[in-house]
Amino acid sequence: MDFLGGNILSLDFGLKLSLVGIGVFLLVGICFSIISANNPKDDENLNLIQSLWLFFYSCFLKPHEANSKGNQQDALESFYKAQAGAYDATRKGLLRGREDMLALAAAQLTLKSKRTNTNTTKKIWVDIGGGTGWNIEAMHQFVNVPTFFDSVYLVDFSPSLCEVARKRFARLGWTNVKIPDYYSVVDSLALLLASNGILGVVDFYVQSRVDVSFRNYTGGLIDRHVNFIGRTFWRAWFDIDRVALEPGRRDYLEYRFGTVINVNTRNYVLGAIPYYIWLGARKQPRSSSLSHEIVEKVNALVTESPYLCPTNHTGTLCRAVRKDIPEIRSKAFDAAIVNLSSNLPLPSFFYQNHHYRIYYDDQLKKHTQFNNEYIYAFTWEDTRVDERILRLKPNDVVLAITSAGDNILSYALQGPARIHAVDLNPTQNHLLELKVAAYQSLEYEDFWKIFGEGKHPDFRSLLITKMSPHLSSRAFQYWLSNHRIFTKTRGGLYDTGGSKHGIRIFRWITQVFGCRAAVKDLLAAKTLNEQREVWRNRVRPALLSHLVSKFVVSQESFLWTALGVPKNQLAILEADHAVSDAVCGLNPTAKNTRSHAIWQYMVNTLDPMVESTHIAADNPYYLVCLDGKFSRQCHPDYLSPKAHARLSRPDALDNLRIHTDEIDEVLARIGPGTLTVAVVMDSMDWFDPGSNTAESQITKLNRALKMGGRVMLRSAGLKPWYLKEFARLGFVTKCMGSREGGACIDRVNMYASCWICTKRENLAPPTPEIDPMGNVEISSLEI
Repeated sequence: MDFLGGNILSLDFGLKLSLVGIGVFLLVGICFSIISANNPKDDENLNLIQSLWLFFYSCFLKPHEANSKGNQQDALESFYKAQAGAYDATRKGLLRGREDMLALAAAQLTLKSKRTNTNTTKKIWVDIGGGTGWNIEAMHQFVNVPTFFDSVYLVDFSPSLCEVARKRFARLGWTNVKIPDYYSVVDSLALLLASNGILGVVDFYVQSRVDVSFRNYTGGLIDRHVNFIGRTFWRAWFDIDRVALEPGRRDYLEYRFGTVINVNTRNYVLGAIPYYIWLGARKQPRSSSLSHEIVEKVNALVTESPYLCPTNHTGTLCRAVRKDIPEIRSKAFDAAIVNLSSNLPLPSFFYQNHHYRIYYDDQLKKHTQFNNEYIYAFTWEDTRVDERILRLKPNDVVLAITSAGDNILSYALQGPARIHAVDLNPTQNHLLELKVAAYQSLEYEDFWKIFGEGKHPDFRSLLITKMSPHLSSRAFQYWLSNHRIFTKTRGGLYDTGGSKHGIRIFRWITQVFGCRAAVKDLLAAKTLNEQREVWRNRVRPALLSHLVSKFVVSQESFLWTALGVPKNQLAILEADHAVSDAVCGLNPTAKNTRSHAIWQYMVNTLDPMVESTHIAADNPYYLVCLDGKFSRQCHPDYLSPKAHARLSRPDALDNLRIHTDEIDEVLARIGPGTLTVAVVMDSMDWFDPGSNTAESQITKLNRALKMGGRVMLRSAGLKPWYLKEFARLGFVTKCMGSREGGACIDRVNMYASCWICTKRENLAPPTPEIDPMGNVEISSLEI
């Protein structure tokens, strides 16, 4: 929530609060009359109105009483004693997030129990501030509490609430639940937590994002900021009941433990009260003994974005720091050294159950520029053609742009040794993470609904109870905040992202020109000939009209927002159009306008595609644009039952690394001669021909690739200008497909050409630079 918007909401709430206060006053009188008449003796059998009365009376009217000690426990007991029997009935609406926290913790524990020897490892749950025992009983919907946990300990400051808990578990007959002394448990909590244990917290808070924006270990800052009015109001409100919302308590929690999952949200039922859900783990391992096998794995991966987890990082980092010879390190490795040297927890990525996602600083402008929105909800590269051209083998190490992740998963099905997925936009990688987590946790039918149909009514529940242990904290935060993408009645996943603007404009065009029915007939065509007839006579005249081209498609704002076409790529296709006109003897001043160039490019894209491929039967890329979803007959490779069976195996995607960074940054931190394939899509079209950007990236590609390694690229140009740079810097280029002459090069046909650039020569190593202090720097490694 931005500052201005937050102020408006808080002011609105303040006005409403006055009206609510009047209503509460009247309600108190009514409730008081009822409570006096009934005068119940059993606090556990209060009706709803009586419970509400006790809640309002205890919170707003009843004076605090305490014994001579006058400590916090006395104050809390005074507050809770009168309303102990009504606590559960009123707190479900006030203390939101408890069930979500329990579900998240249960999901983590269930996964960890599968990875450990359950015969020798006891599962013990300590419920701090457990009150009436509601949490423990609520956990039963996620795991069988009497059998899953060997022991459950409930501790709370209030003897009255603990008495309610004793009655609850006596009624349930759960003998593994005990209620010990509060202080003896809390004082030893950090030592009690097992090395693979989970600490779960749900609590109210107020905090400014500025206070924590410099910390890399918090697990993400989505919705963490509470504006000034909100902070002031809620502090004062809770202080009435001697509940302090100062941020220090949460800060210490995040400092004392490692963050596994972090969620910041609001209870909108009661005026948008800020609360957070947090899951943590031990900050550092209990023992310094390390597994030799794991340490060797970490050392081997140092030059390919190493996996460091809290159980094995200490010895490896110490040995690395002692080395005198500079070595290439990932940014994750650098961040780990900085945090450990300051006795801080590692970034939350290190406490995840999987090592897919590599650490990145989400506060950098290069990441925030995307405003938490992905451009592509599905990938526009034909994976069938990629597979035919690349023919990946088990020893291949692949680097590819993430996009929506469809192509990455297609490469994974071919079983290479390693896949580095790279994207500067964090949310594109969040989408890939979601797909990977779904493979690891969902049955095929649920997987299909989410990514095949783009909708699932139970997405939020599946995210929390199934997928959460397989996601990084930032990816989980993102999808929890955007869960309505999959649950709203209209739209769905494939009506989101920047590319949705192009799809929506197409729908608008077909509506204005009265050809919506024609689009449906196009998708219903049984044969290619039927499809061609509908296209030529009913759809094409509207979509490829010069009017649409001039006033919609040729606009730079549309090209970038809807299609992701930057100005340098636009210049490439305009240049090709000018050459084509010149060859045909046309007057360039009359015909070589942007709108005509764009129109011709669309004609060269769509006409051959419609004439050559049957959309409903075998072209998922255009099917999803036209219908908003895939079909069981027509979908990308990764959505097939066979793909799900293969990639849902526990170790199927252990070879995946997800980098949130520029390609150049990732290449600079990968060891020389380790890559065999790099897939850069059309990214080089974005480079300015007048700069040395292409030369720099091609040089890094040459360094990172093995001899004979290949770069696969697509371009809006028939022969893009940077191919000469590849030839000059040790590569041999070969065209694998061209639209010249009206050909259709693949089922997307969005690009004018496809190329393979094969490394045939090593470039000379970079010259070390010596700074004035005499320190040697190797700039190309960007260490």
